[in-house]
Amino acid sequence: MGVAGTGKTTVGRLLAEALGVPYAEGDAFHPAANVAKMSAGVPLDDADRRPWLDAVGRWIRGRGAPGGAVVAASCLKRAYRDRLRAAAPGTVVFVHLTGDRALVGERMAARTGHFMPPSLLDSQFAALEPLQPDEPGLAVDVAGTPQEITGRALAALRAFES
Repeated sequence: MGVAGTGKTTVGRLLAEALGVPYAEGDAFHPAANVAKMSAGVPLDDADRRPWLDAVGRWIRGRGAPGGAVVAASCLKRAYRDRLRAAAPGTVVFVHLTGDRALVGERMAARTGHFMPPSLLDSQFAALEPLQPDEPGLAVDVAGTPQEITGRALAALRAFES
């Protein structure tokens, strides 16, 4: 989870590969209307996100065992994360990719071929509700290479599961 530009796709794929589990790109679950809205620079509202969250939740529920799965999805608000946990009770652990606005903005500006424009980054940070102590999950800083970030995520997951 995390705001746009934190490396959810790249790190998610690397994490799934390292864990030997299936991977899904959360953006692939968005209806076309959501993609069109974001492409036009308009942030999604909670009503826009409900069908997306339900689709992601169904995918997670179908992969609860053995070994789990990794899905890259923003999940910026507690209510979104609660909805996913309700779809697959007891199986969801969030890896929150965190970074400061300047670093994430640089990365977003440098990427190509993505529908999410850098102009929406401020709305993402404004909507972000970090993980709370009662939520199953952990935060991982996005400074460094994708391999370094993935290594920190793996170590944090192993410590979390112990």
